[in-house]
Amino acid sequence: MRAVDVIIKKRDKGTLTREEIEFFIEGFTSGKIPDYQAAAWAMAVLLNGMTDQETTDLTLAMAHSGEMLDLSAAVKIAVDKHSTGGVGDKTTLVVEPLVAACGLPVGKMSGRGLGFSGGTLDKMESIPGFQVNLTREQFMEQLAKEGLVLAGQSADLAPADGKLYALRDVTGTVQSIPLIASSVMSKKIAAGAQAIVLDVKIGNGAFMTSLEEGRRLAQLMVAIGKLSGRTTVALLSDMNQPLGFAVGNALEVKEAIETLQNGGPHDFREHCLVVASHLLRVGGRAADIQTGREIAEKALASGSAWQAFRRLVQIQGGDVSYVDQPEKFPLAPVIETISAPQSGVIRMIHARTVGETSVELGAGRAVKTDSIDHRVGIIVHRKVGETIRAGDALFTVHAASPESLAYARQRLLAAVEISSGPVEELPLFYGVIE
Repeated sequence: MRAVDVIIKKRDKGTLTREEIEFFIEGFTSGKIPDYQAAAWAMAVLLNGMTDQETTDLTLAMAHSGEMLDLSAAVKIAVDKHSTGGVGDKTTLVVEPLVAACGLPVGKMSGRGLGFSGGTLDKMESIPGFQVNLTREQFMEQLAKEGLVLAGQSADLAPADGKLYALRDVTGTVQSIPLIASSVMSKKIAAGAQAIVLDVKIGNGAFMTSLEEGRRLAQLMVAIGKLSGRTTVALLSDMNQPLGFAVGNALEVKEAIETLQNGGPHDFREHCLVVASHLLRVGGRAADIQTGREIAEKALASGSAWQAFRRLVQIQGGDVSYVDQPEKFPLAPVIETISAPQSGVIRMIHARTVGETSVELGAGRAVKTDSIDHRVGIIVHRKVGETIRAGDALFTVHAASPESLAYARQRLLAAVEISSGPVEELPLFYGVIE
């Protein structure tokens, strides 16, 4: 078998066999197939697509390119959730301890932020001492003992995905839906969870900007999960405005703490409860979504979810005094509130612009080697559909310098549209794929 024959077959809109896909992925991962051939193949996939079975075969080939975790060695069943990335999306910080507090183990490997989308690991590292780099043995032991673990992904998991993604990033092939779906699902399958809930973000603050695009990606990932023997559900959620109020690492941790203590923004709390309800159902802890919702609400109200979060911080080396006393988190040196220039109704808060502004403040990375300033970020005081008066607070900016504050002020005012007429509130979810 030759790599060029596989490229030509996909170029000519043929359907690749499992053997052809496995040959190509193994060859690329080992270095036998060079980057230029892999780039040509990725472009052929972008232009001509893949069937569900092809995409599943690609997913499994990438998953099996490295280490495969079997979480059933630690617990009877473990669940995982994955978000496709958004602005202000600190959902894992609430949902993981919430579900674990309901008696369902959660073994999660998360990523770092890149571009305008924040990363769960960066947020948790706002807590001094919190360790995200666990060995396989530590991960499995903690899952078995505590039913709760949140760590960074091992380089040994799905190495083909890391190598292929780096190539796609510089060859204009990132937006291929089969390649996105296989990238996400190969890591989830390699990480070993038997049941997965996918939170597919849609809107101007997401990588999938249209509902049609997002639905297609969700359907494909659910199909891969089914064909791979994993119970998989996808939620289509809105990302046309930031989720919750806080954008930025320490600010988002504080908002998650507030939510776990029965407070927090209404939209964020509701989002977390919906995701948790689905996890409890797919994990067999609840017979249906309504029962899952009731169990999750009780865990929040009783404080058991909050105690699970404290325990997670404690067992992974974090200074728990910071979560007990969030005022201990360092503040940015320059903090200023931006006011509404006119009265009216909020028509738009462009999520991507808010996310990009947060990155420019230092809360994220333009490239992987950039360092993070955990103190900086933005508090978004309003939601689409709210009536405001001139002078009302729109944003509070936490900046490292007056210069970065001035830049943020200009960008954020441009991100808001104020209407004179009524505006409908944005939905939290558009549907469920299962």
